[in-house]
Amino acid sequence: MNLQELENKSILLFGKPRAFNEEEFSAEMSFYKINIDNEINDNVVMVVDGKMMTPYEQNKSDELYELHSSKIEFISIDILEKEIAKNIDASTLLMSLKLSRDKDRLKSFIQNTCLSDEVFLKLLKMYDWSDEDFFENDDNRDISAAFISRFYKNIERNHNVQYATTGYIHLIKQLENTEILKAILGLQPIKFHENMKIQMAQNSFCDSVIQNYLKKENSSKIDKALSHNKKLDIKLVKEFLSDESYAQNVAKNIALSYEMFDLCYEQKTALSLNKSLNKTMQEKLFKTNNKNVLYALSLNESIDREILHKLIKLEDEDILSNLFENKVMPSELLQEAYDNGKYHIQIARNKNTPIEILYQLNLDSRYERSVKENPSFGQHIQTQNLGWL
Repeated sequence: MNLQELENKSILLFGKPRAFNEEEFSAEMSFYKINIDNEINDNVVMVVDGKMMTPYEQNKSDELYELHSSKIEFISIDILEKEIAKNIDASTLLMSLKLSRDKDRLKSFIQNTCLSDEVFLKLLKMYDWSDEDFFENDDNRDISAAFISRFYKNIERNHNVQYATTGYIHLIKQLENTEILKAILGLQPIKFHENMKIQMAQNSFCDSVIQNYLKKENSSKIDKALSHNKKLDIKLVKEFLSDESYAQNVAKNIALSYEMFDLCYEQKTALSLNKSLNKTMQEKLFKTNNKNVLYALSLNESIDREILHKLIKLEDEDILSNLFENKVMPSELLQEAYDNGKYHIQIARNKNTPIEILYQLNLDSRYERSVKENPSFGQHIQTQNLGWL
């Protein structure tokens, strides 16, 4: 649709606007010289179904559709409001709000779901939190709810999450957008919530700018969280590797390049648990012939098939026990171990164990609990809709 084509014409609105408040909606219609009528007449070219329509309005809209759908357009308020939002000049809006200092109007636009994320974040910077917490007053609560509900994945399944601080924490955990993370970090009330900063420090979309900002907090809890970040800035990697409190975390979690592998090499055992090890790196660690390193490699769920077979050939009971519980163990070797009567408890827990073997182990009281706690078995049961055996 084109708003310019509605100039000097009328729309018939049933119910109310949804994204815009009534005053702002009327102002936008006036700007485009579009009249809002309450009854059908010759000037009406569009019928709009809004929110909160009464039964009478719904019936009237249906009746008009039957009579006039061939010459009058019928749309929902959402379509019209999205078109209005698309045509708003962001610079003009921001200047208008800045000059008017109208907090209610600013709040209304922040809550408008039709505006783009870019405009939303610019508006948010103008909001004054009054040095109070996210949910300490009604206005802050409404703004927080607007923020969380806009970016939270599957908000419809967690429809109350936008009204609690945990909503911010869960949002930070799921975000894959650096700019939105920066926006959250820039919200004044975050100063009251170290836990939010801790969660942000672990997010791999937290870039070097955010990481170094958080490092300046001088918080051991935040530093520990940063040390788990797989995309940790190299400057911080070097700093943390010199501190035993964080070195193992870095070696275990950092996304490895060959440069990063060499930097972390002194932490061989922790490094052996890193899921981003490639075959060449694993081979180098294997050749150390260090029992702790080999034990850690056997726990790594990204172990290369060739390295796995080399570990098996060592015939070390502890290492074999780990491998038979490791999901990368080939199903044929799990079958062979089962037939030989070995490592049944580990096989019962292994996600890669053939379902037929799990059924057999489930009949043995010694392994029944482990089988039922095996996510692969649970998923199979749910898929087949059989219930627990």
